[in-house]
Amino acid sequence: MSKSKEKTSEFNLEGRFLGFVGKSREKPKRLRITTAEGECAIKLAKALRGSVADTLVEGDWIEVSGKQEFKPKKGKLKRQAEHVRATNPGKREVASPVKAAPEQAKATPKKNKDSVLVCQKSSCCKRGGKAVYQAVADSLQKQGLEDQVALKSTGCMSQCKKGPCVVFKPDKSRYIGVDPQNVPELVEKHFADKLNPETSNCEPSVVR
Repeated sequence: MSKSKEKTSEFNLEGRFLGFVGKSREKPKRLRITTAEGECAIKLAKALRGSVADTLVEGDWIEVSGKQEFKPKKGKLKRQAEHVRATNPGKREVASPVKAAPEQAKATPKKNKDSVLVCQKSSCCKRGGKAVYQAVADSLQKQGLEDQVALKSTGCMSQCKKGPCVVFKPDKSRYIGVDPQNVPELVEKHFADKLNPETSNCEPSVVR
């Protein structure tokens, strides 16, 4: 009987930077990122630890690539980041272990008060969370709001059995059991002041 072999391959992820993991902020061991598949912590190559700490700001959209190894016995996938690149409008690059200039390190991304948060944890995704996320993205684009309203994937909202869960900010209106078909109505309802047409009187059939 042959033994299961560990498999090594390359990976590339894009998502929002949440913070670092480790005792030292100056040289963190891992970075936390949330993607459409959920939240994860990725080990940093030693050469990167100093440069990312000086450059990344929580909330940045980043692209992470490197090598991953699947361990069949434990059923775990281990990843190590070898390249990190900021993809937000500030264009702060961390592709190699070189410290950024002081003015770049202090720069912070412009925060958008208007946003839509869509849970992307496994329970919500099983109930259609990914389809809802895509529906929000499509609706914002079709209604010309993609530059005015930020779309963010989040972790658990403590309503796992009633997902998908969506929150509209800044008023913090929360919806559970959202159907992708209802998304355009919700977007129009909450951001009507940003649209040229008059506010719709539709009543979305979702639980609030």
